[in-house]
Amino acid sequence: MSVVAEHSTIAHTSHGRLRGTREGGVSVWRGVEYAQQPIGALRFLAPRPVVPWTGVRDAVEHGPLPPQGRSFVGGGRDDPKVRDEACLTVTVWSPDTGGSLPVMVWIPGGAFVYGAGQLQLYNGSRLAANGDVVVVNVTYRLGVFGGFELGDLGEGFDDNLCLRDQIAALQWVRDNIAAFGGDPEQVTVFGESAGATSVLALLASPAADGLFARAIAQSPALPLIADREDRARQSRRFVQLLGVGAEQLKVLPQRQLRRAAGQLQLESAQQTPALAYGLTHGVDLLPLHPTEAARAGAVSAVPLIIGTNSHEASMFAWGKPPMLPTTPAGVEDYVRRHTPHDRDRVLSAYPDLPRRRALIAFGSDVMFGAPTWAFSDAYSEHAPTHVYRFDHTTWTLKVLGLGATHGSEIVHIQHSYGSYLGRKLHPLGRRVQPSVGRRMQRTWLDFARAEVADWPEYDVERRLTRVIRSARDETVADPDAVRRVAWEGLS
Repeated sequence: MSVVAEHSTIAHTSHGRLRGTREGGVSVWRGVEYAQQPIGALRFLAPRPVVPWTGVRDAVEHGPLPPQGRSFVGGGRDDPKVRDEACLTVTVWSPDTGGSLPVMVWIPGGAFVYGAGQLQLYNGSRLAANGDVVVVNVTYRLGVFGGFELGDLGEGFDDNLCLRDQIAALQWVRDNIAAFGGDPEQVTVFGESAGATSVLALLASPAADGLFARAIAQSPALPLIADREDRARQSRRFVQLLGVGAEQLKVLPQRQLRRAAGQLQLESAQQTPALAYGLTHGVDLLPLHPTEAARAGAVSAVPLIIGTNSHEASMFAWGKPPMLPTTPAGVEDYVRRHTPHDRDRVLSAYPDLPRRRALIAFGSDVMFGAPTWAFSDAYSEHAPTHVYRFDHTTWTLKVLGLGATHGSEIVHIQHSYGSYLGRKLHPLGRRVQPSVGRRMQRTWLDFARAEVADWPEYDVERRLTRVIRSARDETVADPDAVRRVAWEGLS
């Protein structure tokens, strides 16, 4: 039997047949539509099911990225450059199309403004090959077309479009992944930053219940989720800025919409840290903020890995963004607005202020640390929870003074050392994979197989946390206790 016959790349989905390709021992399908493309009359509407086709469609080229500006994450020469609203696609990697393998569904981050599953930083081929799992990368609507809430404008506008896209992709996985060698009963959803925020929202969304069996949230940014009233005021301001009726938003050019949304992003940044882009709670799709849902037990109680990096805000501090307090003035403004009655208590956890390391720690805790500690405490009461802190720092990040900055763990989990960012972080990673990468990828893969070993569950009695360092990992009880206690009840 020929090699081609042994490794057929024709997948028989519920909508039609797809022809992929074989690369490095793994079959891959690119540009696979999981919903109708949200163009024309479908702009600003929830995703609709794919229309079936006859014959065989080629799935060898990436679909477009969602409309977005330039980003260093997708700055490599091998990253796709085409951007378009017709962006609802997945990429699938499978080492064995005849198997029934665990499935890992990746939701990329980017503050609901940047990112896509097609970027080389998120290439799932090594994860699939090394772990004998099927990997699915999701691309969903971003910015004004998905991460900007217009649901309160009335008929023709649905809420939480980016989250609805992700749910549609998970439904596609449920219905079709067996055709690629995956087991729909063994799905792990995982993501970083806005992707991790989405993972926690999926845990709290009734519409996503039963679509996955495990979850991993890497550096979630829960302040990106706002309530419906705030988002409704923002949508009215958006229409006012454009000077048109709501119905005209369906036909206005991309650039005009994106410019107005960008202006609102600048305005919202003054209300640290509630940003113009993000998710909305208080609606049917997401009734409660994920932390409140966890406290109420209104979550899909599946096993969870959740954690943050030790220097999350260091990269952002270069640009001194007003939405992330990493300057003395920013810190003072934040506590004045948000914790005026607890000012002394909060600031006492950062005795080195205004030194840079304390400013970085404060900004990190506002956006990432404190909300993650609060969610972990609440969720661990209902489901097995494993908490980590990523401390590993490459020599390049040390030279730049960044430490274990936001997103620096991704290359170790994906083994995407050949990507643009991977080459910057680990110039030798393609030749000699660092031990931290081997450990992290194996841990994530074991979790997807329900084989977690030597990682005690987190609970509010001990708060055991895996601290991931360069040479080895260590289990530590409540490693950030002073800062955690300072924020208790405020996130």
